[in-house]
Amino acid sequence: MTNAKRPLDGIRVLDIATFIAAPYACAILGEFGAEVIKVEQPQGGDSFRRFGSITGRDGDSLMWLSEARNKESVTLDLRKPEGRELFLKLVARTDVIAENFRPGTLEKWGLGWEELRRANPGLILLRISGYGQTGPYKDRPGFARIAHAFGGLSYLAGMPGDVPVTPGSTSLADYMSGLYGAIGVLLALRHKDATGEGQIIDLALYESVFRALDEIAPAFAMFGKVREREGSGTVNACPHGHFRCGDGKWVALACTTDRMFARLCEAMERPELAEEAKWGLLRHRLAERVDVDALVGHWIAGRPRETVMALCLDFEVPAAPLNTIADIFEDPQFQARGNLQEVADAVLGSVVVPGVVPKLSATPGRVEHLGPRLGEGNGRVYGGLLGLGKAEIEALKEKGVI
Repeated sequence: MTNAKRPLDGIRVLDIATFIAAPYACAILGEFGAEVIKVEQPQGGDSFRRFGSITGRDGDSLMWLSEARNKESVTLDLRKPEGRELFLKLVARTDVIAENFRPGTLEKWGLGWEELRRANPGLILLRISGYGQTGPYKDRPGFARIAHAFGGLSYLAGMPGDVPVTPGSTSLADYMSGLYGAIGVLLALRHKDATGEGQIIDLALYESVFRALDEIAPAFAMFGKVREREGSGTVNACPHGHFRCGDGKWVALACTTDRMFARLCEAMERPELAEEAKWGLLRHRLAERVDVDALVGHWIAGRPRETVMALCLDFEVPAAPLNTIADIFEDPQFQARGNLQEVADAVLGSVVVPGVVPKLSATPGRVEHLGPRLGEGNGRVYGGLLGLGKAEIEALKEKGVI
């Protein structure tokens, strides 16, 4: 399957972005066949190379090795006139550009949409920024933490009445926006196939967060309801949350229906709790949530997690362990699905990274190599693709253009 055809074979992408959102979109495209050329500053390269755990391979971080997978690195200073000219030559041979600068940055460099479209009328330009290309906040800086806050997610994270917390310790908004960015590119490619026309994809980090907040917007508009922090539970179901087991480990339960609760009661050997006169109906459980959670929590606290999970699975109660990354590495489901993929590196040996998602039966994606070394693609791209001679490439390098 190594050389099997993939859906985006023949599509060329210029990744001129940095950090996570737009580069992640490009990584997804690269997994499914797109040729992704990562454009970096000649001096030092992308700052994402030094973000996260540093390795012994040129000081590149594990974040870089994982998220710049399948890409080819070239160096180019877009701020210099010669760099701009060289970039426009690449644009003419490209299908997609991904950038995440503050709005107006490309225009300041003479590389705005009009200039890019003149070089390539069919170009697709993915633009991801904190607040988008329009609106009164478009010039504000934005990162994932800012998007979590502004988009309404951080307010919901944490225990009731307590300090709002980071919704997970990863850059969730960046990854969500990368997914939306990849979807946008695929839609734009479909349009281009039909019409030959390119277009701009304008995406704000906070918009990806806001789009994932289920009924919060219509509930406020219709009822004036402001959802508050709910901790590990939810106001819509019970028992539905995180519970500590007797060995100190945690499980998640999600009894979203009366039947699920009845099965849990069977597992606990307390079938009478599921009678309609007691807690058999959701409205009764919600009215006495504290008591329900306390009883279930007491039952779970008296058993090790392995026993709790076995009983829940036997009685078809939706439950899962709250896995640490150490748990994940031991879990057979992650192994069976290829979620942990070992990729060989000449310097570091085998490096484990998240596998490709989603899984296509006929044209699956793949990770061919980890994040590239700085400028390792200069020869192929500038020489092979643009036809520059060795002397021209050396001259550009001496001038700091590449």
